[in-house]
Amino acid sequence: MHDISPSDLKSILHSKRANIYYLEHCRVLVKQGRVEYVTQAGKQAQYWNIPIANTTSILLGTGTSITQLAMRELAKAGVLVGFCGGGGTPLFSATEVDVEVAWLNPQSEYRPTEYLQRWVSFWFKPQGRLDAAKSFQLARLARVELQWRTLKNQRDVKFQFATLEFASAIARSGAAVRLAANQDSLLQEEARLTKLLYRSATLATGYGDFTRTKFGGGTDAANRFLDHGNYLAYGLAATAAWVLGIPHGLAVLHGKTRRGGLVFDVADLIKDAVILPQAFISAQRGDDEQSFRRACIDALTRTEALDFMIETLKSVAETLGTRIEQTDSGTP
Repeated sequence: MHDISPSDLKSILHSKRANIYYLEHCRVLVKQGRVEYVTQAGKQAQYWNIPIANTTSILLGTGTSITQLAMRELAKAGVLVGFCGGGGTPLFSATEVDVEVAWLNPQSEYRPTEYLQRWVSFWFKPQGRLDAAKSFQLARLARVELQWRTLKNQRDVKFQFATLEFASAIARSGAAVRLAANQDSLLQEEARLTKLLYRSATLATGYGDFTRTKFGGGTDAANRFLDHGNYLAYGLAATAAWVLGIPHGLAVLHGKTRRGGLVFDVADLIKDAVILPQAFISAQRGDDEQSFRRACIDALTRTEALDFMIETLKSVAETLGTRIEQTDSGTP
């Protein structure tokens, strides 16, 4: 029997990949044809395999290095690599430390153009971008309602809230999204609902007083976990856009204030639904960073978050792209 080369194996779809890695105090390299990371235990080196065909993104924290050959293999497998500080935040590239979120995208192959063409067909029209932003926000609301209700029904998780009040808040937000006249109105509604969700999560877990402080400014566990978990969501969002070949700059909601705004648009689909409640649950039960990260990754995998991101992007591209094509051709 002849040896099987990795190139002979079918690649796992990004939407079905299960792994996100955060590494620190190690070296990533290629050993005997496999991408591994090596750690030091006294005088002895320990090697650990990274299953790159089943990995979406890798965060390289403090004390890490990566070889050129390892980066090439990760690029071939379509794994996004992000350099970050301790605990997964802040995230930066080697060239632009002032950018809030920067991923080193694999450049070893051309990306498909199908969804890019559909995306740009509506993106250059203000109404098209607004319609896409509304679709994203409505999908976000539906995801929040689904995942929060699921958490409430789990007996091993303390996450109890007033169901009727929650449903009413989601319904009011959906109505406001549909009536929004521009992106600024959508951003205001997004911020309003997120504040309400913070308050609901503190009550649901019994966390106590909470004030959201971004960019590492918060010292309490919930703020730290929110920052940490959001970067996991950004990694999945960057992966989803890259898989479909849609540039990160073609944002529909956050593009005016942030470079790579599409990553933020897509990450918002699951941040409030998965990351936000998990941050308060983990903070209340006293989890450390590693336990929280593991719980977050498990939740993202269990809820098929990447699948949802990709399918939402595809749906928006196809629906609005087709609508523009019909309008331009005069088809009723």
